[in-house]
Amino acid sequence: MGRQSRARTSSGFAAARGRMTIAEATKVFLRNREGANIAPATLQKYQTFTRQLTTFADSRGYVMLDQITSSDIDSFYGGWNLGARAKGKRLGTLRAFFRFCRNRNGCWRIRQRRHQAAVGANRVANKAPFTDEELQRILDACDRLGRVAWSNGRENGAYTGEDVKDFIWVMVYTGLRISDVGLFHMNRLKGNEVFLRAKKNGGEVFAYIPDWLLDRLHARAKRWGQRPFFVGHSDRLETVTDIWRRRINKVFQLAGRFEEPPTPHRFRHTFARILLQRGVPSLMSPIFGRRREDRQGALFALGPERQARLTKILKEAFDDKPKPKLVAIRAGALERR
Repeated sequence: MGRQSRARTSSGFAAARGRMTIAEATKVFLRNREGANIAPATLQKYQTFTRQLTTFADSRGYVMLDQITSSDIDSFYGGWNLGARAKGKRLGTLRAFFRFCRNRNGCWRIRQRRHQAAVGANRVANKAPFTDEELQRILDACDRLGRVAWSNGRENGAYTGEDVKDFIWVMVYTGLRISDVGLFHMNRLKGNEVFLRAKKNGGEVFAYIPDWLLDRLHARAKRWGQRPFFVGHSDRLETVTDIWRRRINKVFQLAGRFEEPPTPHRFRHTFARILLQRGVPSLMSPIFGRRREDRQGALFALGPERQARLTKILKEAFDDKPKPKLVAIRAGALERR
């Protein structure tokens, strides 16, 4: 058996004289991320990154990972057409990938400069929740949106304010990010409870949605499948998120002026605001996760009793909040394509 055949590390990398192919590196990196039991939306971000890296390497004729230089990384990073904060987060993924490769195969090294995030990458996102009055104006704007046709050159269809309203209600009732709702799968549901996240100690956290919203989700799933907010045929996280962000922005434009710039992420903070108004700050950590508590080792199991309390609070939290005005879902009312 030759030296190259014998040189296989315990990490799964084929390491001939400390070298590995880009295909091997990305494959093992993704396998590692899958094994970490991370959220599907987060895993898709890693998958998108590795596809982009592979495409970039192919364009330069690279096969081995050590063919990538610091100058190549500069070009790769500089070619991302993203906002400052999104680009800063993607840079973290870039660093994590090369750090993973370095740690898993000590024979391989790259003279990697400290790449600086773009100006504005560390700017804190707008955390202001929507007020009840603003939320009501947004929902009223959904009622005025009407039917909006769309086309991307390959597919065409239409959506209505009822589509956007359903999407917004899921964000408000669960605190899920826009990307998580865009790729929402019906297997998240357990009765009226929606799976939010898995804690590091193995526990699972659920939010509560009312019967009327549960019925809406099932009606959408019956018409379009297990991903009720999926659009077209692209399963790229960025594509699905961008589609729904543009749709929600149309509603924001109809809703009038806001004290703070409206963004879809503010629905997540609206969910947090409603919880805090119920006087339950202790439940913010299991729902959203808190790194400070992770460092202190203060994670606790969200057992059946505490989950039941959380469900009860969430069930009652919206009693005095804007109520939905829903249009019955009927054939042809909610088009996709």
